[in-house]
Parts: sequence; C-alpha cells; structure tokens
Amino acid sequence: MAEQLSPDEKFQLITRNLQESLGEEKIKQVLQERELKVYWGTATTGKPHVAYFVPMSKIADFLKAGCEVTILFADLHAYLDNMKAPWELLELRVQYYEQVIKAMLESIGVPLEKLKFVKGTDYQLSREYNLDVYRLSSMVTEHDAKKAGAEVVKQVEHPLLSGLLYPLLQALDEEYLKVDAQFGGVDQRKIFTLAEKYLPSLGYAKRSHLMNPMVPGLTGAKMSSSEEESKIDLLDTKEDVKKKLKKAFCEPGNIQNNGVLSFVRYVVFPLRGVFSIKRDAKWGGDKVYTMFEEVEKDFAEELIHPGDLKASVEAELNQLLDPIRKKFQSPELRKLSNTAYPDPSKKSGGKGAKAGGGGGGGDDDELVPSRLDIRVGKIISVEKHPDADSLYLEKIDVGEAEPRTVVSGLVAYISQEDLQDRTVLLLCNLKPQKMRGIESQAMLLCSTIEGEPKRVEPLDAPEGSSPGERVFIQGFETGKPDERLNPKKKVWEKLQVDLKVSDECVAQWKDKQLMTKLGQITCKTLKGGNIS
Repeated sequence: MAEQLSPDEKFQLITRNLQESLGEEKIKQVLQERELKVYWGTATTGKPHVAYFVPMSKIADFLKAGCEVTILFADLHAYLDNMKAPWELLELRVQYYEQVIKAMLESIGVPLEKLKFVKGTDYQLSREYNLDVYRLSSMVTEHDAKKAGAEVVKQVEHPLLSGLLYPLLQALDEEYLKVDAQFGGVDQRKIFTLAEKYLPSLGYAKRSHLMNPMVPGLTGAKMSSSEEESKIDLLDTKEDVKKKLKKAFCEPGNIQNNGVLSFVRYVVFPLRGVFSIKRDAKWGGDKVYTMFEEVEKDFAEELIHPGDLKASVEAELNQLLDPIRKKFQSPELRKLSNTAYPDPSKKSGGKGAKAGGGGGGGDDDELVPSRLDIRVGKIISVEKHPDADSLYLEKIDVGEAEPRTVVSGLVAYISQEDLQDRTVLLLCNLKPQKMRGIESQAMLLCSTIEGEPKRVEPLDAPEGSSPGERVFIQGFETGKPDERLNPKKKVWEKLQVDLKVSDECVAQWKDKQLMTKLGQITCKTLKGGNIS
C-alpha cells in the first residue's frame, strides 16, 4: 500500500489523530526522499492496559505509510523512574512487555516482521552512550531536567537523582536508534522539547516529534497502570471488562473526559473504519457509523444511551482482547506474568508479608493496604440528616454512574458551606451501614485527634485530582483492593491502626505515603492525627 501513496498521503496517514506534531516540515522533506524512520518507546513498569491500543493503532498507520518503525522496551527508564521496576525484575518485565505488545499488534493485524524490537540496556550501557549522558548532564540544568520529566516521571517529595536522568536518556535514544522522529503521548512534550534544545549541542540532529492525546481512563482521568479502577487490563476476563465498563464514567450527553467515547475515536475507528451501536428495536435499533464525529454528535444529543455505548465498546474490546487472552493461557506465559508481577501480598518476609512472617490462610489473611479501595471523591451536595442533627447526609461523586450516599458525623467540626464541592477521600469497600435509617455507602476519611475538644479534619487529595482516582500506598501500587472488606476479619480495623497523619501533614501507613498519580494525600492543619 505504501508504494501507492504519495508523500502528502503518507504525511496525512502519519499525522492523523495526533494531538500535536513538532517538525512537520522536516518530516515532509524526508518523505520526498525516502521512508520515515520513527520509534516508540515504552518503559517496562506496570502491566500494559487497553489504552496501549492507541499507540498500537498509530504504529499500524506508520507501517501503512511505509515507515521504518522501532519499538523500544525502555527497561533502564523503568528503573530510573523512582524504581517502578525493581532491578531484579527488569528482564522479566521486558519479556512480559515483548510478549504482550506483540500479541496486541497481532490482534489488530500488524505484521511483526516489519517492526524492529530493541531493549534499552542493549545499547544504553555502552561506553559511548554513557559518555554522552555525562556530556548532556554537563549542559542541562536541574530545573530543565525536572521540568522535562514533570508529567512522566513519578513526582515525590524527595525526588531521586535517577528521575532527573530519565529525560536525558530519552533524548539520547533518538540519536542511538538513528531515527527521524520519536512518537509518544502528549504528556512527553517537555521531554521532546528538551531533546530538540540540547541534542544539537552534542552535534546531533534535531528530530521531529509526533504526539498522541492522552486517553481518559474509566474514571475520567488519565488511564494509569497504577490505578486499578481507571484501566482495563489486557488479560482481564470478559466478566471483569463488563464490570469495569459498567462503573466507567459516561455521563449522558457529556463528551468531555469520556474514556469510553475516546476508545471509539482513537482505537475503533482507526482500526475498523466503522462502529456499530447494538440496541433493541424499540430504542431505534442497530446503527452503523462511518465517522466518529457522527457518534460524538449523537451521544452529545443523547441519541445514544451510555448503556448502549458501553455494550458496543465491550464487544469491540473483547474482540481485540480474545487473541491476547488465548496466547496467555499457555503455562509459560502464565508463569511469566506471575513472576514479572508478583503479588506483593504473597511475598514472604518482604513488603506485604504478614507481621511475624509467613504462614496464613491465603489472601483473606494478608494485611496489606492495597486491599483498601480508597478513592478521590467530590461532594456534590450536603445537608443535615433528616433524623439526626449531629449527622450530615452527603452525595459524593466517586467516578461511578451514580454518586454515593455517605453519612458522616462532621456537623460539630465543619460547616455545610465548607464541605460543599470539596474534594475528599473515601474508603469505598466497607460493608454499607445504616445510620439512623439511611445507608452509608462509603466512609469519608479524616485526620482525628481525640481529647477535649475532639478535633476532626477531612483529608485532601492533590490539586487537580478527579473523582474516582485510586489512592495507593507507596510500595503497594499494584495490589487489587478487595471487592468488599470482610467485617468478620476486621481488615479495616487492623490496617487503620497504622494510618496516621505525619508532622508534615502527610497521610501515611507505617511511614509510607498515601498518594495519587498527582502527589501526596495531605491534611490542611491537623498533623499527628489518626486516620479514620
């Protein structure tokens, strides 16, 4: 197909559905002379999820346009990014990524023989590359390095030097992979501009950059490997897919931050060219769309019901995931998945091990904080409980189809006005309890200091957090929360003993910080309190 395309047609195919391109004139110039050389890199950290189909569909476009495409498994980057991948697991993670990325590409019909696969440490440990790292580090300021990685490297209170090296290595990869352009998400824009600024200082060519939009997750925020509720894993069962889509943010008529609609735009249409809504005849019957803009318009005008959109996306997703699931049914790949991503709750004597070490009766007995389903919520209404003046009745958005009803005893500590529209933290997997006749569906988490007078203050999520974002504890990012905490096992009560607010007003569990992808969970003033 590529031989039949003109340079202009190739350029249109290469740049379609991108949010931004830097150096377009250079790309056009190359296409007049030869095929474009482009690379896409992925740090081998958390398990890839369905949002990875977005870059996969662009890689399919690149190949249709005749590009020479390299896929980089950036294992060293995975370690440099706050050690998201432990050194001892780097090789296993690379093997997992290679298997799952190849399975994704095969599921969308991309011929693997046209791709080049490279592992970062195959060349990043060479003498020449390391000398260039030193040369570059003598030119780039700490401010520029930190700014470049701000949206990609995990941000913590006391950042490691390794995180500052991360964007420098990514810039150098363009030269050592001998490409014309680098492709990535728009969250990497600052790294791309750092590369454009500094590579010429080393005597290397300035490359072009192609940027995909960031696809919203199921909660409406960026889809993230560390947030279980925001993503659908590539190996999730059909039942898991149905369950997660059912909870996905998909408000009628709302086309903003709609992860379900974005999947149709950036995956289904580029790969299929059409999208079908399946529904009962009494609701209009099936309809086939040939342009995403028609789907978006009908959804905005509420001619497509969220339930019908989710059901149709579910069918498309399972069609893409079935070949991947089948491939990973082999004993070898099941073992690879389990060893590359060991369950922290099953480690003996390490993070997630039971106090006292070893033994126990399975996951139900493992006291690890990842079992807690703590989420960001936004209070959308608050009023006095109709039968109790000491209680508030709150409706709180946690990124689900309907807000949760929460009954709290905050009347004596904070006014209704101060609670309205406030972003808070909720424990969402306790057994619902009736409080004066009304069922409370979650617990609003606060810093509490007993005494006379008792003091209570709600915890705060980082600025910019979205309802439904998962809160995790450092070192326990990959564990799945219980569907429902068993009250007989007293899981919450046993874990809650070690939940406190530090003297710096940072929420912690056993000195490990509670975080979202945007930063720490904090308390405005009430330091030293217990979290309850």
